[in-house]
Amino acid sequence: MDNRPSIALFEPDIPQNAGAIMRLCACLDLKLHIIEPCGFLLDDRKLRRAGMDYRADAELMRHVDWAAFVEACEGRRLVLASAHASEPLQHFAFEAQDIIILGRESAGAPDYVHEASHHRVRLPLASGRRSINVAQAASIFGFEACRQLNLFDSLGG
Repeated sequence: MDNRPSIALFEPDIPQNAGAIMRLCACLDLKLHIIEPCGFLLDDRKLRRAGMDYRADAELMRHVDWAAFVEACEGRRLVLASAHASEPLQHFAFEAQDIIILGRESAGAPDYVHEASHHRVRLPLASGRRSINVAQAASIFGFEACRQLNLFDSLGG
């Protein structure tokens, strides 16, 4: 089993964000799970442009739906990044095989994703602010998981 955290996009609907997250995962050597259906084709021109030439370097796992994702990831902790979570990121301890789940840009994550997640974690934001862009959230969560797990030395750069 993979010993690095990974990122999962639940039914993403903006190809530019998915492409940026694909690039992030390639650069941090994190696996990317795409939970379908997507609001775009995975060969979408905007996805390719945002991911640039990193698509070949990204380890991408596609899941036809939530049930297939849960089955494929059995035994791993599911950590939902949610603006509605009570546990702030700076108090959360990542484990090596965690999967960080990010909800749809347009609707977040439905109740059944919240219920299936082992942990729900939020980014601390200024008062009155709802959320940040999903690609920015993925970057912050991915970086923090790598930092806590001392994974940057293995990247060689």
